[in-house]
Amino acid sequence: MDKTEQVIEIFKRLKEIYTIRIFEGKDPYKVLIRTILSQRTRDENTDQATANLFNKYPDINSVANAPVEDIEELVHPAGFYHVKAARIQEVSQIIIDEYDGVVPDNMKELLDLPGVGRKTANCVLVFAFCKPAIPVDTHVHRISNRWGLVDTSKPEQTELELMKIVPKDMWIELNDIMVQFGQTICKPTSPQCGDCPLIGLCAFDNG
Repeated sequence: MDKTEQVIEIFKRLKEIYTIRIFEGKDPYKVLIRTILSQRTRDENTDQATANLFNKYPDINSVANAPVEDIEELVHPAGFYHVKAARIQEVSQIIIDEYDGVVPDNMKELLDLPGVGRKTANCVLVFAFCKPAIPVDTHVHRISNRWGLVDTSKPEQTELELMKIVPKDMWIELNDIMVQFGQTICKPTSPQCGDCPLIGLCAFDNG
């Protein structure tokens, strides 16, 4: 079985367990800001900070015009709140000034935004625009290496290697299904190998 066949079989098994949560109609701006907030923090912290922010400031104009101290307080749960608050307002103002308030839907222009790297840009492409891309967060990077699909040390390397072996029609679903798997079974520490549906498809040896 080559790696592409391995990927196809893995996803066949995982889709029997997990429901893909991607759907069209998500607000690209909220996806972008949530992904910025998610950097170097846990999912539950990101969810809280995102809810805090958009409950009080529901759109790009209100966020851009809010007192930065208020933004800092709202996004505090996500950590690095001084940096993230400033970055959120900077990005918001640039999108207003240069893109008429509309988040761009292509990699080049997304990467031109300050603080937006490939993971963030790919998240926006997938979750906001349903365009094929591979967002590599900590779950995708860790699990891809555990499965033996890649042998990489950096998420950017993982993305490039996965692009070579994952069929393009699976790219949109990849991050969501791997995140669910990483949160429930293939955890960073003490993975639940005894409950894993991927016996025989994973190179990880839990000892």
